[in-house]
Amino acid sequence: MWLVIVDASASTRRHQSLTDAKGLLAQVFEQAYRERALVAVMTASGNVPTWHVSGLKASKTLHDWLTTLGAGGGTPLLEALAEAASWLSTRQKRLVNEQQQVLLFTDGRLKEWSTLPRIECPGVLVDIERGPIRLGRAKQMATGLGMDYRHIDELKIV
Repeated sequence: MWLVIVDASASTRRHQSLTDAKGLLAQVFEQAYRERALVAVMTASGNVPTWHVSGLKASKTLHDWLTTLGAGGGTPLLEALAEAASWLSTRQKRLVNEQQQVLLFTDGRLKEWSTLPRIECPGVLVDIERGPIRLGRAKQMATGLGMDYRHIDELKIV
């Protein structure tokens, strides 16, 4: 089961960050579809996180959703992470043999955070921050979450 969390706040519109993330997400969804993996997808934008899919087999409808994904508003990423951690914990108790992984796409541009929720499964934070001035907060966030860190430029497949 792959839980994908996408930061689609206004800051991700800069320098084609979200556009490039959508390209990589299309590849992730295609791989999930080929592997018949279960997926859950949540976006963090506006005022509250939004679930789009929660633990269903990957399907071609994810590509339709991806084409409509836009960025704007605030960054309820901390709320999304807390909700995801709770959802995963409940799911782990119910499906003890299920293998889970989190893929978090963010530019890390949060004003501040004091603590981050502990997500009890392997995860990768994909840093989508672009532009001449990079704050580098996504790397700090990955460390705080106990996730592997990758910048999108390392993962891009041409």
